[in-house]
Amino acid sequence: MFVLLLICCLSGCSNSKGNTAPPEAGAPGAGQAPSGNSPPVHEPEAGLQDALKGMTLDEKLGQLVIAGIEGKTPSGRMKEMILGQHVGGIIFFKDNLSARPREVTALVNQLKAWNRLNPAAPPLLFSVDQEGGRVSRLPGVEALPAAHAIGARNDAGFAAWIGSTLGKMCRSMGMNMDYAPVLDINSNPDNPVIGSRSFGTTAELVTRMGLKEIAGLREQGVIPVVKHFPGHGDTGVDSHLDLPVVRKGVEELRALEWVPFIEAIREGVDAVMVGHLLLPEIDSKQPASLSRLMITGQLRGALDFKGVIITDDMTMGAISKHYGIGDAAVLTIKAGGDLVMVAHKYDNVAAVLGALKQSVENGEISEERIDESVGRILKLKNKYRLTDDPTPSPDKELARLNQAIRKKLAVMGITQGQSYPGAPRELGTVNDNKGLSEKSNIQ
Repeated sequence: MFVLLLICCLSGCSNSKGNTAPPEAGAPGAGQAPSGNSPPVHEPEAGLQDALKGMTLDEKLGQLVIAGIEGKTPSGRMKEMILGQHVGGIIFFKDNLSARPREVTALVNQLKAWNRLNPAAPPLLFSVDQEGGRVSRLPGVEALPAAHAIGARNDAGFAAWIGSTLGKMCRSMGMNMDYAPVLDINSNPDNPVIGSRSFGTTAELVTRMGLKEIAGLREQGVIPVVKHFPGHGDTGVDSHLDLPVVRKGVEELRALEWVPFIEAIREGVDAVMVGHLLLPEIDSKQPASLSRLMITGQLRGALDFKGVIITDDMTMGAISKHYGIGDAAVLTIKAGGDLVMVAHKYDNVAAVLGALKQSVENGEISEERIDESVGRILKLKNKYRLTDDPTPSPDKELARLNQAIRKKLAVMGITQGQSYPGAPRELGTVNDNKGLSEKSNIQ
């Protein structure tokens, strides 16, 4: 309901629920009916302030949070998070995903149904780490090769197919946002967290493969979130455990780590995940995810990114060992970030929302600053035509998709467990959502 109201506000339409403005001529999805599965379209910005004026402060603050849930079936705590705390989206891990895809969609549909109880609520973001390779969450789908194997093929068409296939996997179970692709360059062989998740060791290869995967995801109406700006490829510490330090200045970063991100921004990528990394030559006090010098000064300023900025999970050791989660959330919003990821524990979500509200009430953050981020989030949801309409049972679609995957990989001569020359040393596995250290989930 909200997306229809917002489209009407933005386009000036008058009355009927079904009358939504068509996409701009030539835009992706032009001529297609609005749905949660459509490629992104562009709507005029006029009228966005009217949509914001209809939201309470609590509703606005909720939009700034991507929250984790506990369990695989609907619960009262989940309902309260949606109806009482108004969270903007949900992140799913293995612990939340039944082995039966139809049960995943049943959970998603219940969350949507609760959100529909508030006719003015924006549709929810349903997000997941579905990269392929060792970071694959969704059940009931054929395994796809890791990014390193895709880069080793050096086939842009194959990278586009991977992106489209990831998008179909996500879409089939109601997911509309994928934390992929990884745009980190695997420049440090001792990196404990990136490894095969990177397309390769050169900026040119990572950029070319990454842009194609982004296009494939967008083609399926799924929001790609590129990560982990400002670059997690040259680190020797896992940010799930503690805070990595990258001793590079702007010139070095622009020459290597930032190249894929710069090109993705030029191509119109809509969302960037900022990692928990300390870069003392840019900001010696705050990690990138909390740093105004990095988020507003570099990502928004120097790189001219105008889309949605998402933090990596605030419950990771890089943050939790050094900050209270509420304080960290306030610093992120003050720095220019938009979405705060709180992947674990309902009490953490409450702490973040409480700290943000207190920061507005005491004048530390202005409501105008909150409106900036909420506006970007609403534009993103509208651009991808997100709705809270029920997701159909995925069984038939997944049967067709899995058959197509098996056929494609057979034609490509790719088998499970296949190694490639120069394959990075793997320091752990994350297929069970325990993370490399078996202590935390991985983004």
